[in-house]
Amino acid sequence: MAISLTMPALSPTMETGTLAKWLVNEGDVVESGTVLAEIETDKATMELESIDDGTVGKLFVADGAEAIPVGQLIAVILEDGEDASVIDNLELPTDANIVLPSTSSSLIVDEPVSKTAPSEVISLVPTTESEPVINSNNRILASPLAKRIAQQNGYDISKISGSGPRGRIIKRDVENYSNVINLTEKTTTIDPDGDASFDIIKLSNMRKTIAKRLTESKQNVPHFYLSVDIELDNLLLARKELNSLSDEYKISVNDFVIKSCAAALIKVPEANVQYCGDVMHQFKRADISVAVAIEGGLITPIIRGADKKGLRQISEEVKELAIKAHQGKLAPEEYEGGTFSISNMGMMGVKQFDAVINSPQAAILAVGAGEQRPIVKNGELSIATVMTVTLSCDHRVIDGAVGAAYLAAVKTFLEQPSAMLL
Repeated sequence: MAISLTMPALSPTMETGTLAKWLVNEGDVVESGTVLAEIETDKATMELESIDDGTVGKLFVADGAEAIPVGQLIAVILEDGEDASVIDNLELPTDANIVLPSTSSSLIVDEPVSKTAPSEVISLVPTTESEPVINSNNRILASPLAKRIAQQNGYDISKISGSGPRGRIIKRDVENYSNVINLTEKTTTIDPDGDASFDIIKLSNMRKTIAKRLTESKQNVPHFYLSVDIELDNLLLARKELNSLSDEYKISVNDFVIKSCAAALIKVPEANVQYCGDVMHQFKRADISVAVAIEGGLITPIIRGADKKGLRQISEEVKELAIKAHQGKLAPEEYEGGTFSISNMGMMGVKQFDAVINSPQAAILAVGAGEQRPIVKNGELSIATVMTVTLSCDHRVIDGAVGAAYLAAVKTFLEQPSAMLL
C-alpha cells in the first residue's frame, strides 16, 4: 500500500511549514531513515525522514513552498510491486506549489494538479527574453533562493529577467540585477501625514511568532520587575583561574550566570514555577532557556538540568546550541520548554533593561553589562566591577518576597562563586 507523507507537526504550536528543499527525486529508492527533505518552521530547519522502504512515487510540493498546512499531503512512497497508478486514488493538495514531470531540469509551477484535465495544468504566458515567466495563476516562476535573496534586498522580482529553464528566475539573475540597480529603487511608501518614506518588509514566520507570543505575554501576564546590582570581581578572578587551567575550554561570565540562576531556582523553588490556570507547576529541575539573537529574530535554546551541570559542561552546551541556532538546525526539544529564561545584553553594552517573560514561564532575568563603578564600603569610596540585573516576574504565581529571595540567591552565587559548590 502506498505510503502518504504529510507535512509533519514538528512542534506543538506548528500550524504550517515551508518545504525548504527536497533531497530526493521521483523514482529514487529510499530506505527507512533516508532524509527526504528539509522542513522550515518558525524556529528552525528540520530533516524529514522516510518512515519505510520504497520508491519515491510523487512529490506534490515544490522546493520553497510556503504555508503548507500540517497534515497536507506532500509526497507518496510506493512499496515494492506498486506502480504510479495508485496515486490516482489519493486526495491531492490544492493550495501548494506542485511539481510536475518535465523533460527539462526541474520545472516548478504553482498550479494544482488536475485529475480531469492534466493538459491544462501548465499554461505559460508568452514572454520576451527580458520578462519573467508567469504561470496561469499570475505567479512569477523563480527559485526559492532567488525569491529569498530578492526579498532580503527589497527587490521587485517582477522586474528581474530569468535565465533559468523556461525563463525561470534563478540566483544568478538576482545577483546580476543587484549589480546594476540603484538601492533607492526599493519599494517605498510616503507617510500620508508627512514626507517620510519607508520600506515595506514582509514579516518572516519567526518574526510573526515572536510578535504573537510577546504580545500575548504582555497582555495576559501581570509583569513586575526587581533590580539589583552585583559585584563581579570575585567571579572574574575565579573565571580567570579556571580558564588558566586548560586550553580545552573557555568559561564566560554568561556561563556563571546560567549556573547561578539554576542553583538559585533549587534554593528558592517557589520561583521555579509556571501558571497553569487553577494550579501552578513547581519544577524540581532547573532548565534554563538562554536567549540567542539570530538573523530575523530570537530563539531560546535550553540548558536542561543546569543545576546538576558544571561550568565547563554548561559552556560547551551553550556554544553548541548557539551554533545550531544560527544555522537553523535546532531540534524542537532543544528550544521548547524550559523553566526559566536569561536574556543577556551586557555583551552589547546595555547597562540595564526589562525583559518580557517567555510565557508560559514565570520569570526571566535581564542581564546588563559589567562595568567599573564607584561604590561605598565601610564608609570608604572604592571601585568595583558591577553588573545590574533585572528580574521580570509573573505576579500570578511569584510574589515580591519570592522574587526578592530569588534575586538575593543569584547575587550571592555570583558574588561568591564558591557558594555554588555547596
